Amino acid sequence: MVKFIVGPKGSGKTKWLIEKANEEKKKGNGNIVFIDVDDNHIFSLDYSVRLINAMEFNIKNIESFYGFLCGIIGMDYDVEKIYVDGIYKAFSLKAEELEKLNEMLSIIGEKFNTEFYIGSDLNMKEMPKKLQINCIELEVD
Repeated sequence: MVKFIVGPKGSGKTKWLIEKANEEKKKGNGNIVFIDVDDNHIFSLDYSVRLINAMEFNIKNIESFYGFLCGIIGMDYDVEKIYVDGIYKAFSLKAEELEKLNEMLSIIGEKFNTEFYIGSDLNMKEMPKKLQINCIELEVD
């Protein structure tokens, strides 16, 4: 399963991702990974959630990001959920690229029983129609 967390800047996407990762770690048996573009949230995450700074791995496009995620799952088959925040700051993640990413991650997610939650800088209107069912939309309060 792949879910995209969408909404305007300031809508709380990062906070939502952190809270969900922490909640899932408390109730799940599998491992939780949180991928970000910096280490700023190290103290916000449960100590047993694995925080990975994607900027340290030279991720430049959708293919290298996919390979990066496959490597994480390949090293730890107990990864249950992967939360991704701010990856659009590392490389362009436009609507058509999200469709391709969704297809690739759906296949490995099903094969390895891993769920993906990916923050996007697009809003619901900018998301491809066929991906809107996979979106969780947040709004500015």
